[in-house]
Amino acid sequence: MAFFKKAIAVTAGLAALALATTVGAKDFYRLATLGPGSSPYLVMSTFAQLVNEQLPDAEIQVNATGAATQHALEAAKGDLDFFMWSASVHDFMGKGAAMYANIPQAPELSENLRAVFAFPLGLYHITTYADSGIETLDDIKGKKVFLGPPGGGATTIMQRVVEGATGYKTNEDFEYVQLGWDAAAQAFQDGRIDVYINSTNAPSPIIQQMALSRKIRFLGLTEEQMAKPEVAAILNRPGGTLGVIEPGTYGDNQVNTEPVQTLGSTVGVGTGKHMSEDAVYAVTKAFWTGWEKASAATPWLRKVTLEGAFTDLNLPLHAGAARYYEETGMDIPEAIQPVD
Repeated sequence: MAFFKKAIAVTAGLAALALATTVGAKDFYRLATLGPGSSPYLVMSTFAQLVNEQLPDAEIQVNATGAATQHALEAAKGDLDFFMWSASVHDFMGKGAAMYANIPQAPELSENLRAVFAFPLGLYHITTYADSGIETLDDIKGKKVFLGPPGGGATTIMQRVVEGATGYKTNEDFEYVQLGWDAAAQAFQDGRIDVYINSTNAPSPIIQQMALSRKIRFLGLTEEQMAKPEVAAILNRPGGTLGVIEPGTYGDNQVNTEPVQTLGSTVGVGTGKHMSEDAVYAVTKAFWTGWEKASAATPWLRKVTLEGAFTDLNLPLHAGAARYYEETGMDIPEAIQPVD
């Protein structure tokens, strides 16, 4: 009898331990974004931070390595929970084009992706130092240029823009420096890169740092260059935007005296259809609840808005995100309504 009493006690103890473990367990979500130094890293790491603060029983773990093109494939397979969606990259994926040309399953996998919200990637800052002798895009011949990380959507876009605007060929007329975002920023500051391109909301903390000790110049697109068919095609791509970097945006060490015409992109937080409606609803609500306070003290975060949450979306909203937006009274366009 004593043996059975002990067995019952042990069983009850294990059950209590299991219950305690379950009650105290967190839901962990995997998020991938571009590396430090990029605009998506700022937004999406802040997204994770705000959600983690608002939801004590959940935690988003951030991986800031790799390219957005690969992250989309991983999310579509259920290996990632959140990723940086890009209107132009998603278009390429759905068509099996550009960086997805050699991935036969890409179009089918693209059907597994859903949107949480969109935000502006920012403007492409084509940056050089004022004493480099480079004053226009035509001056980059023979120079070392960072277009973006290898295999990235931003890199594909900028390569096409630069080649279309100047007629120069990558690694023939100028050298493409293959580095990640953070390493490229450091290499530019060390003088090992002549032109550094980053798509980011202004004022970018990374470029502000570059302008602290040296004078910088931004290179823009002329009206003639924007009218060229190759450039116009990029400007009119899904998620493509136009904008200007104003004089003085980066203080006295920015030497531009006129607005610099450049292009931008729309990106956002995406997820996979494998995520439950309740989980994505909770995460979406937590982010926008935390955003209200955080944006008051963070100027660049104010560019991420509820009003812009549906901008350029070319994939359906996740049902959980849609539930939150409907609760706030937002009208969801038919084209991005959730699907099974």
